[in-house]
Amino acid sequence: MPACPALFIAAPASGQGKTTVTAALARYHARQGRRVQVFKCGPDFLDPMIHAAASGRPCYNLDLGMCGEADAAWRLARAAAESDLILVEGVMGLFDGQPSGADIACRFGIPVLAMIAADAMAQTFGAVAHGLATYRPGLPFAGVLANRVGSPRHGQMLRDSLPEDMGWYGALPRDAAASLPERHLGLFQAAEIADLTQRLDRMADALAATGAVDLPPAVDFPPLPEPAIPPLLAGKTIAIARDAAYGFIYPANLDTLQALGAELRFFSPLAGDPLPECDALWLPGGYPELHGASLSRQGQFWAALKQHVAAGKPLLAECGGMMGLFEELVDKEGQRHPMGGLLPGRTLMQARLAALGTQAAEFPEGRISGHTFHYSRCETALPPTLYAQRPDGSPGEAIFRQGSLLASYLHLYFPANPQALARLLGAV
Repeated sequence: MPACPALFIAAPASGQGKTTVTAALARYHARQGRRVQVFKCGPDFLDPMIHAAASGRPCYNLDLGMCGEADAAWRLARAAAESDLILVEGVMGLFDGQPSGADIACRFGIPVLAMIAADAMAQTFGAVAHGLATYRPGLPFAGVLANRVGSPRHGQMLRDSLPEDMGWYGALPRDAAASLPERHLGLFQAAEIADLTQRLDRMADALAATGAVDLPPAVDFPPLPEPAIPPLLAGKTIAIARDAAYGFIYPANLDTLQALGAELRFFSPLAGDPLPECDALWLPGGYPELHGASLSRQGQFWAALKQHVAAGKPLLAECGGMMGLFEELVDKEGQRHPMGGLLPGRTLMQARLAALGTQAAEFPEGRISGHTFHYSRCETALPPTLYAQRPDGSPGEAIFRQGSLLASYLHLYFPANPQALARLLGAV
């Protein structure tokens, strides 16, 4: 049975510094020559980019809702067989969501390190830690790490507030130079942070003075084979947009396309790359709203997309990928940018979150799960072909199908149904 040291990094809420500390831990152990596999709970795109940069290996998602328990089980088993350390970053607060990060920790027996930002508390730190440790019976709670601590005396106060039998992993001082920049959807993409390595090294050096860098106990992960995927896309070439505007790509989605037999060709619309010769095209989500002026100047790109669809070749556009297909994009400053015009209408950025959560789509080709998270809305006279479904069965995101074009705010998780995905991309 594969066994590997593993640690689940959790917090009482978002904004506590989980991503920075998890990535810094990965960076610390990678610097020691260890093979570190990082996972991210939930359907996040941005945090895994940071973890991949820190560990030197792709970061995969664990989500009992969108991905499923079987998907998580075999990925953890593979990681245990190939790695010296497994780190899992939680999502939001430890018990938030259904299913939650605590559900994953309990299901797979991964010890939980609770990281609590202590910059605005003293003895209450002990109460929060006690609550996290005892709220759910059977939780494999390992101990607590204090973040954003003001002074050694402050750190000692925090430690003294803990129950006597609670593990203490140490205290991290406040350090703005080691924090990671954020915007409306979360952290900046890793490639956008020029000094990312220096920031992670700075935090890794701080962690080296705490007990958090000690290898955790090994966890047994029952061996499970990877699901067999038939090569339904053998001989097919899939073009994939990938740059600062189209960067929300699960590594597991790329693995699935390759397992299906497809040849992948990446290109950058922002850089003016021509559309590669391909049988199908995938426009993933990202930040088109931050690059509206540049995208509006890519006339050859939009013309190539129209020719692609006119030839009956599949085009899958998700969230940000879909936004550029409408006639106009209005950014958060109110600036209007002409877009591709493959779909009638426009998309508009707004200050409030428009949608968030796991959903699934029942296509004629098969059911595929995914998630949605966006601050824009679309205004169009085009009637949806169908709607995705929320976990409670209520209607979710609109899905538009026009000829060979499929567009929605929904981000699909390809491993959920590789055969259906292959059919959407032109497999016979």
